[in-house]
Amino acid sequence: MSSALPEQAHFHLPDFGSLDPQRFGEAVRAALATQRQGLDEIGEAVAPPTEDSVIGAWERAGVAQRRACAALFTVRDADTTAELDALCDELAPELAAHDDSIWLDARLYERVRATQEAADKGALNLDAQARWWLAEVLREFARHGVQLDAPHQERLRQLNATIASLESTFSQLLVTGRNAAAVPIESEDELAGLSEEQKDRARRAAQARGRQGWLLELVNTTNQDWLAALDRQDVRQRVFEASVSRGATGAGATGASVVRLARLRAERATLLGFDSHAAYVASAGCAKTVEALQPLLDRFSELAVRQARADAQRYERAFAQCAPGLDFRPWDWAWVAAKLRAEDAVDDGELRPYLEFHRVLHEGVFEAARRLYGITVHPRGDLHGYTPDTSVHEVREEDGTVLGLLVIDPWARPSKQGGAWMTDLVARSQLLGDLPVVTLNTNIARPRKGEPALLSWDQVITCFHEFGHCLHGLFADSRYPSMSGTNAPTDYVEFPSQVNEHWALDRDLISHYARHWNTGEAIPGELIDRLERGRLADIGFEDLETAAAMQLDQAWHSAPLDELPTEPLQVDDFEARALAARKVDVELVPPRYRTRYFSHIWAGGYDAAYYAYLWAEVFDADACAWFDANGGLNRQAGERFRREVLAPGGSVDVMETYRAFRGADPDVEHLIARHCR
Repeated sequence: MSSALPEQAHFHLPDFGSLDPQRFGEAVRAALATQRQGLDEIGEAVAPPTEDSVIGAWERAGVAQRRACAALFTVRDADTTAELDALCDELAPELAAHDDSIWLDARLYERVRATQEAADKGALNLDAQARWWLAEVLREFARHGVQLDAPHQERLRQLNATIASLESTFSQLLVTGRNAAAVPIESEDELAGLSEEQKDRARRAAQARGRQGWLLELVNTTNQDWLAALDRQDVRQRVFEASVSRGATGAGATGASVVRLARLRAERATLLGFDSHAAYVASAGCAKTVEALQPLLDRFSELAVRQARADAQRYERAFAQCAPGLDFRPWDWAWVAAKLRAEDAVDDGELRPYLEFHRVLHEGVFEAARRLYGITVHPRGDLHGYTPDTSVHEVREEDGTVLGLLVIDPWARPSKQGGAWMTDLVARSQLLGDLPVVTLNTNIARPRKGEPALLSWDQVITCFHEFGHCLHGLFADSRYPSMSGTNAPTDYVEFPSQVNEHWALDRDLISHYARHWNTGEAIPGELIDRLERGRLADIGFEDLETAAAMQLDQAWHSAPLDELPTEPLQVDDFEARALAARKVDVELVPPRYRTRYFSHIWAGGYDAAYYAYLWAEVFDADACAWFDANGGLNRQAGERFRREVLAPGGSVDVMETYRAFRGADPDVEHLIARHCR
């Protein structure tokens, strides 16, 4: 059997149907060997360096590795099995060792450094992309310890391998814990307040696991959609407590992994010469230092706490009228907020009939992209994704030129990670001539056959957000695949996706895509008015749960090694002290993710970087102000944003690309104004 990654006929789309765990393992290991061989040739070369013999050769050497790992981890995150989990556990230390073999290779380092020196002396005529590649790769060599002595490099290798294994383990425990925490319901009386569609979803969830009654499955976040609708406080309490207690005990317990990850990351940062893991991570982003990002985070947190406390007083009074004699508790917040929204703004129960998934996607998300950029999306029934749930689409330019492929995977299932995300299966590259292949993953409840999938407003925003990431990958127009599209600093990469959310509430567009699933009637203007008024209705809660999670992430990754927990039972205490010290400990508003199920920072690549969503929103709010001043959803504005922001990706300094687009650095006051009620 060939060890190469099998592909379908077009676009280097993997032939997932012929990939089982054994074939995946063979493909990944063969790709690592191919990359190592190509890099060895660079390191051993003695001829004067050129752009192609160093940069081009480096990028070509990594093609197979990028594609094989992207395919594997796409399937692992979206439709895992025990065999696939076991393979990822095996590969984690191998991949870490492979990375170390690159970044600790003195020959490679010297070859890249010689290339930069030749360019500095004028012996090589390099453009901005090539110079940026050299600067970034040399910075990565330094950040990965190439200048450490041999004993310290050996310890670094051990740390990297163990950290990689722990991250893989945490990812698996997270899914186990979330599935185990689903709340069983035996009596329909306990479901009072749920819609028939929600009840049906809970009934089907129970049936899928061979159980009687109903099952309230959980999503990744602390807050659960069920809480806004369930009328019985005792049931709301059960759901809330099941959510916040995930990862504490049982087969899905994550405390041991969390403690070891935090401590090993802190040790590694010290070894590499950084004050903390947070400082290490910030050095690779736009913020550059923890000291630069913390004032924004603290200012945002203070605003969120102030607005949340004011809302808490108002909600407590309302709760006393709705549920006399009961104490207002954290599990009651979403419920009473929904009651108040129904009076003035609009709740999901009113909106859902107008938000059918396929229409939202095609007449909303894709239509916004057509109006901005001229692109269209067309099904490719001859191509297949990694499960029967997926559909493959060809994205075309206005003139019909093929831009790339989009793989859509909408439905929730027990084998899938929670949340929503985009991945690059193939990165666009001028060097290789590759067209992009991207995935759009959400976790929408699967409807019964023949029935509509009706979305909440949050799910609509999620679809726009994730397709914003897809656009970043599809519009990439850079030479080197490793710096193409979303391969940009973590605290910048969320910016284009957040801008794309802006179009969900465009008055003309929402009238186009928000139509009653049964009658075809457009959403009433009065509902749009109320939706706009309600945008800030619960901003205190939304901002505080996010700010608390950001501060919690920074606390775990800024603490000195001797202040970190040493055993799982200390995790909750560390969390409580961290939230209090950072002044975001409001009992009624817990963090969006508690430590034990905070997948972004323990397995999702956002360790010490969850702040990136806020930092990126500074760019987002500033850019949206520009769009509003330049006609909003129109081709001229879209083309400029595509050319100046989306196309360069991470191939040059993103701050320079933003200044080219806006003419100045982003103004933080646009962000603050957006969040003030």
